[in-house]
Amino acid sequence: QVQLVESGGGLVQPGGSLRLSCAASGFTFSWYDMSWYRQALGKERELVAAISRTGGSTNYADSVKGRFTISRDNGKNTVYLQMNSLKPEDTAVYYCNAERSYYGISYWGQGTQVTVSS
Repeated sequence: QVQLVESGGGLVQPGGSLRLSCAASGFTFSWYDMSWYRQALGKERELVAAISRTGGSTNYADSVKGRFTISRDNGKNTVYLQMNSLKPEDTAVYYCNAERSYYGISYWGQGTQVTVSS
């Protein structure tokens, strides 16, 4: 019954923007740290951005700092990733993650494809 459903991916030109959404259900959303990961073809899955339970703390991969913004709305059980100034190197499948690391609990969405190409 736990679900993380990503949306908002697609094809965009270099320099463009996309906003990804991840809608959560089946668990107490506000108890979980939320993150976005991505996996490009032939590469390992990497952490893109993370946000704490209340939204008071965020961190980003160096490659996306200043371009991407993670946010969450606990009232809507949704986490977002605003992606600006997109580059071809951002092309990947983007995954939503919910984690309570102390207890070894982690949930994953199915991913959404982001393709940055002219």
